[in-house]
Amino acid sequence: MRSVELIESWPVEHAGTAVVSADGEVLASHGDLDKVFPLASVSKLLTAYAALVAVEEGAVELDDPAGPEGATIRHLLAHTAGYDFSERTVRAAPGERRIYSNVGFEVLAETITERAGIDFATYAREAVLAPLSMASTDVSGSPAAGARSTVTDLARFAAELQRPTLLHPETVAEATSVVFPGLDGVVPGFGRQRPNDWGLGFEIRDGKSPHWTGAQSSPRTFGHFGQSGTFLWVDPDAGIACVALTDRDFGPWAAEVWPTFTDAVLAEHGRAGA
Repeated sequence: MRSVELIESWPVEHAGTAVVSADGEVLASHGDLDKVFPLASVSKLLTAYAALVAVEEGAVELDDPAGPEGATIRHLLAHTAGYDFSERTVRAAPGERRIYSNVGFEVLAETITERAGIDFATYAREAVLAPLSMASTDVSGSPAAGARSTVTDLARFAAELQRPTLLHPETVAEATSVVFPGLDGVVPGFGRQRPNDWGLGFEIRDGKSPHWTGAQSSPRTFGHFGQSGTFLWVDPDAGIACVALTDRDFGPWAAEVWPTFTDAVLAEHGRAGA
């Protein structure tokens, strides 16, 4: 069985997946590739990328004040501004703890809207979706968790993450490296991680255990998963990325099947298995 066909065994009604090489080629795909799925927190990757475009365009700077007193756009992207997960309550001083926060991304989008003078959803469409021909992707919902997209569209985004055309490669390298290292925190669904490494909007696998990627995933693997049963990861050492979207909320089923699936994809399509 091809590794991507393992989604047939997942306890979901609909699923789609694609594996994308470092040069943007779709190496394998299976399932509902053009069905529109809710992304949940995978939305944060699109939001972060649009925010980084805003930085490169000069609309904002990473160290501009944003959010709670003493916090910056960098803190918001890295979940270190101190906000609560879902309420605009400050739980810690900026840079003190890694508190995973939807609110932080909502404030991030509001800040860019204010300083760029354009609605953030419009900005994201013009800066990211349109140039990448992601015509089936809708970012009009919450910038933290409200986007909707397809496997086909996210495969284009996964290609962009590996060979950037909209951002300078150094910007993407910074965004996918650890920011504010050494901070502990919780990965939702996988418990407290010491440390809980994160980049600028991108979760960094590092040595986290348990984790939603595979046992064979490199420490440099970055991406995000969503509570709608979705994920996107890029493993730079393996030279591939993978997208999987489903219509069943994240739960123990996903924590069980995703790592096995990821290891199978890496074995078949990664550089080590090529």
